[in-house]
Amino acid sequence: MIKKYSALISILLFSQVAAADIFWFVRQENGDTNWQYVANFSSGILIIALSLTAIWLAFTRRAAQRYNRDLEEIRAQLEDRVKERTATLDKANSLLQQSNQALEEEIAEHRDTTKKLRLSESYITSILRSMPLMLIGLNKNGEITQWNSRAEETSGLPADRVLGKNLWQAYPTIAVTAEQIKQAQDEDKTLTIKYSQRGQYHFDITIYPLQDQLETGVVILIDDVTQRVQSENMLVQRDKMSSMGEMASVMAHDINIPLQAILKDLQTVRQDLTEEHIDPEGINELLEDALIRGRQAASVINNLIGFSDGGAGEKQLANITEVMDHSVELAADVLSVTKGLRFKDVVINHNYADELPQLRCHVPELQQVFLSLFRHACYALGKIEDPAHTPSINIEISEFYDAIWVRVQHNGRGLTGAEQQLLFEPFFANSHGDGHQETDAGERLSFAHFIITEQHQGQIAVTSDINIGTTFHIQLPLL
Repeated sequence: MIKKYSALISILLFSQVAAADIFWFVRQENGDTNWQYVANFSSGILIIALSLTAIWLAFTRRAAQRYNRDLEEIRAQLEDRVKERTATLDKANSLLQQSNQALEEEIAEHRDTTKKLRLSESYITSILRSMPLMLIGLNKNGEITQWNSRAEETSGLPADRVLGKNLWQAYPTIAVTAEQIKQAQDEDKTLTIKYSQRGQYHFDITIYPLQDQLETGVVILIDDVTQRVQSENMLVQRDKMSSMGEMASVMAHDINIPLQAILKDLQTVRQDLTEEHIDPEGINELLEDALIRGRQAASVINNLIGFSDGGAGEKQLANITEVMDHSVELAADVLSVTKGLRFKDVVINHNYADELPQLRCHVPELQQVFLSLFRHACYALGKIEDPAHTPSINIEISEFYDAIWVRVQHNGRGLTGAEQQLLFEPFFANSHGDGHQETDAGERLSFAHFIITEQHQGQIAVTSDINIGTTFHIQLPLL
């Protein structure tokens, strides 16, 4: 714009300098210039220049307005962008603050979790170390990873001396073999082993394969059950002696009958021998009768000796029906009650399933259980005073899935609800109407419950109706 004004001024100055020449046509004859014409001409030129300048200024103004509008639009766009950027920054700042807060909360939670994990680890470690049985952890190479306080006490080896070492090199006298560990790992299931040494000590050994772990291995639990086994054996012998005392009192009558008959026959034979005329056939009949009575007494005594000599020992495979039949024979020899009902007077009904598998069991103890059930049935049957009543015992043996089921049912007087609850408790007391409490061994089945549940890992239950009778249900697993 300044350049344009400079050009215009230059033209005007040039026009003034050249006025002497260019205004020749306005000079008068005497040489004077007609300035009126000069003024008019200059004014015209000035007006034209001003007009052009005004036009140029108008266009310049319009261009300036257009530029201003463009600048306003650019300014507005910039302001919008600034606002958007500011909003974005505010949002990012807010998200950053939220992220920081969430991160702080996560860090606090992580610290709390870490603290809890440390407490849990310390608690579990304390439990493992204070367990009353040996706990040994092994990795897949047989190296020791856990060795609790009980293991230290039993082996005499501190944990820091055995951790990381091979089990059988660090503790060669342990009652666990590498083959047993491999068996548990290969089969991927818990392996239970009972170990005893010449009856001096007994161990229950359990091997647990570790599952769903980054590093495979096993956990070995060794429980010293020597005292418990000895106590159980003492309980068996004590209860057996108690039963023997009861059976002896019953058998005194059973043996006395044939002995009295034998003595009577012998006295008759001796008297016949003193007479002049001897009857050989009569004497022979008396001696034959005495021989039969003697065999009856010997059978009772032999059954009693076989029952008293049988110990728990190791389980053996046996035919459950033969065990039951022998128990029935034993009961027929020894069981009777004060009211005169003898087991041999009871109708015995057998219902055995075909092709029953052999059962691994303690045969004498199972016979003792069945004998106790028959004794209980005799007591209940003897309480029925109806002359038309036929005492009977139904025996059923069947196989269901992986167990042998034995049912012994009689039609004697049933048990009340309270009697059923106390039947398997120690020292079951028979309540009499006069208020007198008497412990009746014939009606106590606590030891039978112990033999079934503890020695054979089975179950025994009773169902009864006071007016119909009682049924005993026994489940014996096929191990």
